[in-house]
Amino acid sequence: MMSPCCIWGLLLFLSLTSGWTKAQQTNNTRPVFYCGGDLVAESGFVGSEGFPNFYKPNSKCIWRITVPEGNVVTLSFRIFDLEADSQCRYDYLEVYNGHSNGVQKLGRFCGTFRPGALISSTNTMMLEMRSDGETQGRGFVAYFSGAKPYVNDEQFCGGKMTKSQGEIKTPNWPDNKYPPGISCSWIITVEPNQVIQVKFEKFILEADTYCRFDYVLFFNGGERDDSRLIGRYCGDQTPEPIITSGNMLLVHFVSDFSVPSDGFFAYYTSIPRGSQSATVESGARTVSVPSVPVIKPAEPERPVVLRITTTTIPTTSTIPTTTKARVSRPNGKRPVLQNPLCAKACKRTGTIKTAFCSSEFVITGKVMSLTPGPRGTLHIKVSLIKAYKAGRLTITQVGETMAVKLVSQCKKCPLLRRGANHIIMGQVDEEGRGTLAPGAFTAPYKTQQDKLLMNINNQPC
Repeated sequence: MMSPCCIWGLLLFLSLTSGWTKAQQTNNTRPVFYCGGDLVAESGFVGSEGFPNFYKPNSKCIWRITVPEGNVVTLSFRIFDLEADSQCRYDYLEVYNGHSNGVQKLGRFCGTFRPGALISSTNTMMLEMRSDGETQGRGFVAYFSGAKPYVNDEQFCGGKMTKSQGEIKTPNWPDNKYPPGISCSWIITVEPNQVIQVKFEKFILEADTYCRFDYVLFFNGGERDDSRLIGRYCGDQTPEPIITSGNMLLVHFVSDFSVPSDGFFAYYTSIPRGSQSATVESGARTVSVPSVPVIKPAEPERPVVLRITTTTIPTTSTIPTTTKARVSRPNGKRPVLQNPLCAKACKRTGTIKTAFCSSEFVITGKVMSLTPGPRGTLHIKVSLIKAYKAGRLTITQVGETMAVKLVSQCKKCPLLRRGANHIIMGQVDEEGRGTLAPGAFTAPYKTQQDKLLMNINNQPC
């Protein structure tokens, strides 16, 4: 959340450096944003109604952007703050590749994570924002502009590919960095009884934890559908080989207007369905820098053997002897090594304010899974509702859902319930994983508590 002085400073800069269209006007150098409108210009700003004040409840606003013919629309968000929900069901902004909601949807967004740059394929774009009756945020401000599509014949990117094998590479590879502000889509189709395998030889894109700026997407089938998303990749960690579930693959590469990198080069081949040695992962994943840490499986425990020295009172000629004895096991089960921390009382320490200040991350989210780990630990996957403090916490994106992985030092404490929404506070280890001590602050979460957490976040510790 930006401070009020930063917001007003940005608004003053916007009003002094750009003209305003029918969707926004100036009032003594302060821009005024309206609910929807037609924006016909080479460039400009678009924002939610009343920004920087909270947007209105139960509203629907539509903005239609048109830039000069022969250009495409680029949209870059400067501020973004809508009610958070893992599925963006309540308050959200949808962006379309044209002037109606019957064309391709470029994305649905909510929460406080600023979306990456969006690029249309024509000179038009539409934004539609909806809000419900509860929990409003500050809204959004974005900059739009017309840009020339990347049509250099020598460096053409994207297209339809029907050969059984081929290559995919970013423009200018390998001599120069890829250009800023481009969008490339490849649709690969092979024989019906085949699937497609993609292997990367080189991969260097702009790094970002959420892959918001420069990224490449892979979809099963020929449409950009989040339910078919295989993965979203950026940074300099080479992705593992990708294998489709069918005979079609859509590859979509986007770069924003800053920090271009070397790009990527990959081979694709068609292989018989069911013959692949690699296992196709279910669900989508994001690979970025820093990457999601791999949690190693617990090593199998070894039988506990104690050396016991027994001494008897000699009635005859006896001497002390050393024998081996196994610890008795109830029901014949192997004893479990417990973390000493779990012996402490299961009681959270501090108040919500002191815990907020002392914690490296503070989030709200829905607990998706609880998996026992080694030495009495618990691995937790949380679908993120909102992050008030993120610190070094690694956050991944699966479709439109943000998620985090946590490790609790004791599986019984703090108490978390699968399927329930919680406030969770804790520390972050060197690998970017959230860690929870037995006394970590957790509590059931309701939407009314968002204002309390925001107030604490805006106060000095």
